Amino acid sequence: IRVMFPLITTIGELRQARMLLKVVAEDLKDAGVPYRSDIPVGMMVEVPAAVMMLDHFVQEVDFISIGTNDLAQYTLAVDRSNEYVADLYQSSDPAVLRLIERCVEVAGQNDVPLAVCGEMSTNPGRALLLLGLGVQNLSVPPSSLPRVKKAIRSVTIQQCKEIAERVRKLEAARDVDLYLTDRLESLVP
Repeated sequence: IRVMFPLITTIGELRQARMLLKVVAEDLKDAGVPYRSDIPVGMMVEVPAAVMMLDHFVQEVDFISIGTNDLAQYTLAVDRSNEYVADLYQSSDPAVLRLIERCVEVAGQNDVPLAVCGEMSTNPGRALLLLGLGVQNLSVPPSSLPRVKKAIRSVTIQQCKEIAERVRKLEAARDVDLYLTDRLESLVP
């Protein structure tokens, strides 16, 4: 069992959440209830502010998970449930991809495990892109697992890195998605 705090934006919020976890542990100890004292604690990275301060956050957590749905929404300032602007919501937007790449870089430099969850990881083409960006753990719902698994098993990491290299040069989510669709069709039987 691990504990992961959602929607953390500031170091103060993370420290307050960790303090509350400590208080609960002390309450359990006082009540004589057995508990795990070394439980791994992590956080969701879902807002640009968390990405920008990630080098500080990784000093205080055991793992991180990038929530691509909220990260895209807050990065692009688009309410994905609002029918008038929902079409502007794209997790493959280059700005979102740069934030993901920064997370991968910071987590790697600090040896902190990183995972990606959200709709982005359910799309086989985007999953290959994430692998190319250096993501090693994807959280995929059971309904999407066969398609994503097939795509991943059909390529090499080098091919995924080449996909990421090409995507870095693109300027719009539409271009990214068209490219990923094309590459997926040529790589995955």
